[in-house]
Amino acid sequence: MQETTLKKGQTDIQDNVRQYYGETLTGSVDLQTNACCTDAGLPNYVKPILSQVHDEVLMRYYGCGLVLPELLDGLTILDLGCGAGRDVYVLSKLVGEQGRVIGVDMTEEQLAVARQHQDHHRQVFGHAESNVLFLHGYIERLHELDLADNSVDIIVSNCVINLAVDKAAVLREAFRVLKPGGELYFSDVYADRRIPKALTLDPVLYGECLSGALYWNDFHNLAKAHGFDDPRLIVDRPITIGNTELAARTGNIKFFSATYRLFKLAGLEPACEDYGQSVVYRGTIPHHPHAFVLDKHHFIETGKQFPVCGNTWRMLHDTRFAKHFDFYGNFDKHFGIFAGCGSTLPYDGNASDQTGGCC
Repeated sequence: MQETTLKKGQTDIQDNVRQYYGETLTGSVDLQTNACCTDAGLPNYVKPILSQVHDEVLMRYYGCGLVLPELLDGLTILDLGCGAGRDVYVLSKLVGEQGRVIGVDMTEEQLAVARQHQDHHRQVFGHAESNVLFLHGYIERLHELDLADNSVDIIVSNCVINLAVDKAAVLREAFRVLKPGGELYFSDVYADRRIPKALTLDPVLYGECLSGALYWNDFHNLAKAHGFDDPRLIVDRPITIGNTELAARTGNIKFFSATYRLFKLAGLEPACEDYGQSVVYRGTIPHHPHAFVLDKHHFIETGKQFPVCGNTWRMLHDTRFAKHFDFYGNFDKHFGIFAGCGSTLPYDGNASDQTGGCC
């Protein structure tokens, strides 16, 4: 097991984050920017569930996106940086009584709120026993919480990994605990360039989920280095800093909220390779009868033959999605690379490309 040892500056940042979310912020109204607080595009089927979540839990929500992947019934889900538990409780309803949701957070004050309302949510969701567990610890050191290898179906995280001082350790631990074919599905804040070190030492900018943000291309390379070979961007939006003073400190850096899915699949290729394969979506995933959106470039309409690269074929064929698709082709013949794949800034704030195309 590779240990995570923090340097003095890193422990200072960690202490500042703990204080910011445990003491400085009493609710989402105390945030000074919109980086870590949005519910844009909330699906209709989630709204009735969210209305049952306790008001105090809702008040302490600091997320930057939606972490609600498809097909959750009966699964074990791990929420990294769960805070007061809003996403944990919504997911606990979606996984059902046969499923389980584990929340991990380093802030005792946040966890106290989450645990205080555990029985409330058991009752309103009609569960005989609570299917959630809250653990106090660090998302860089999941091994200290006795989370076993290959034990979790899906990991979610909502605007938290940017706050971690050792992001490589977070990805390494996430890959370890995920089952083969599982995924890390998370929203976070990214920048269009590397953040100057001086800004990373600013406790307010760091606490507001800005100066801890990774440069997007560094994130892609870091994910690949820790086993997540083909990161898939699902949706993104630009972040506007509504605080004049904080905006002045960040200068020309552009920030984005982005949701990714990273699959734990051995043997994914580093590029989108064409093997002449295609899939047809059956329309059988709950709440998605007309189309399935794998990522920003794969809007797969029901009943329509959809050409895919080898990696996309495997993301559907070797995961929980398999029974909802018909698969055509194999890996016997290679036709080159899908055109249009590049390494420019991937975020433009637009909705999913509904025409298919490059991965």
